[in-house]
Amino acid sequence: MKNLQPIPSKSLKKATVISLEKGKIPPQAVELEEAVLGAMMIDKKGVDDVIDILHPEAFYKESHQFIYEAIYTLFQNSEPTDLLTVANQLRKTGHLELAGGDFYLVGLTQKVSSSAHIEFHARIILQKYIQRKLISISSEIIEESYDETVDVFDLLDSAETKLFEVTQGNLKKGSEDAQGLVNQAIKKIQEISNKQGMSGIATGFTRLDELTSGWQPSDLVILAARPGMGKTAFVMSMAKNMAIDFDEPVAIFSLEMSSVQLITRMISSETGISSGKLRKGNLEPHEWEQLNVKVKNLSKAPIFIDDTPSLSIFDLRAKARRLASQHGIKIIIIDYLQLMTAGSSQKGGGNREQEISTISRNLKALAKELSIPVIALSQLSRAVETRGGSKRPLLSDLRESGAIEQDADIVSFIYRPEYYGLTEWDDEERTPCEGQAEFIVAKHRNGGLDNIRLKFTGHLAQFSNLDEDYGNEFHSKMNSAISQSQIPSAEDAFGAPDNFDDNDVPF
Repeated sequence: MKNLQPIPSKSLKKATVISLEKGKIPPQAVELEEAVLGAMMIDKKGVDDVIDILHPEAFYKESHQFIYEAIYTLFQNSEPTDLLTVANQLRKTGHLELAGGDFYLVGLTQKVSSSAHIEFHARIILQKYIQRKLISISSEIIEESYDETVDVFDLLDSAETKLFEVTQGNLKKGSEDAQGLVNQAIKKIQEISNKQGMSGIATGFTRLDELTSGWQPSDLVILAARPGMGKTAFVMSMAKNMAIDFDEPVAIFSLEMSSVQLITRMISSETGISSGKLRKGNLEPHEWEQLNVKVKNLSKAPIFIDDTPSLSIFDLRAKARRLASQHGIKIIIIDYLQLMTAGSSQKGGGNREQEISTISRNLKALAKELSIPVIALSQLSRAVETRGGSKRPLLSDLRESGAIEQDADIVSFIYRPEYYGLTEWDDEERTPCEGQAEFIVAKHRNGGLDNIRLKFTGHLAQFSNLDEDYGNEFHSKMNSAISQSQIPSAEDAFGAPDNFDDNDVPF
């Protein structure tokens, strides 16, 4: 016992400092939590400013979580929020002592004099919560990664779902005032005037561009057809037009075909050499020369292809954000929707219709987030084949989920009568339909409906304007207007007031 010596206070203090320096404290902003709660109890405006930003779990101290929960309950019940009502609500739930008692509540209200800067403070609190949540999720992932009994793909799905929930639950966009929105609208009208009514991304298909004014930012476009109708051929023709003719960066997510197969189709369409010859490599000398010359434009085109199979919606969002920030993509094409997964960790526990519904809802959210059009190909049910007559597809033929029709801004179909052995269109003139297809716009949230006939060249897997002269004239005028960058008068852009018609509005 005589060898035991008391530890000097100086040494003890030094040891404490060392342990704190080596330790880690979770991200927190307790002083800001106190300021926010105090401001909410003395100023109703403070409650209105942050009630849709924070939730109880965002607070680091448990006592603060109880206090905020009481304030939130009072707000939901349209009751006044002040020191007395909050204390009374905490008594009702039996959490007053856990929240620190009356004395602590009084102290919170004395720390602030107004709700100034409360929204800024609330967003810092939310950032600290997100950091803590990410640390927690990362720790769980690390722990599960050491467990040899856990399937690695289940682990990936679980990680995706947890991170996606953090994003969905905490990143919210605020409202905008009329003045800012009016300024944005005027700027957009000027841009549209520059492009002679082409407010979106031009497809290169003349009559379709006239109907839609191009694919619009934040729109979800569904293109559906039965297998073999040419869905992939259509979007590949369209992507080539966009990237080569209009220099618009295009992202293609192909879940069915490899990236080399897709680019081979584009090469066939661009060079006029059949895809069969390209697959076999059986080319004549002049075709080799033709291939080397015409493929140069395609090789320089801003086209980005990702052929990851069974792509989840979480992976798609991550990849799309990266392409948008690094390459400024202006449109996303997905081939096709039914091959995607929702990324849920619950295997077999969900309904396929619910999964498709989740995917379509998130595709629409992605289009809005990046402010670019998203085009998703989709399959049609076999009900088309069992119908008599022309077998032209209907909205009710969309496969697996009515939510696709609900979420989409445009629902369209590809229809080729030749596929069913028909030789004439079902119109009054009974015109021949050989080498032709129909692009059917069956739903258009912001415009009219139409059945647009196109030329289909099977051996090249290529769609083009049925009336090439008309199409070339229209798009040459549009390119000329863009290059000149001249803003016409309101009368030139939209017509004289007496002749104004709602259908002329380019939105």
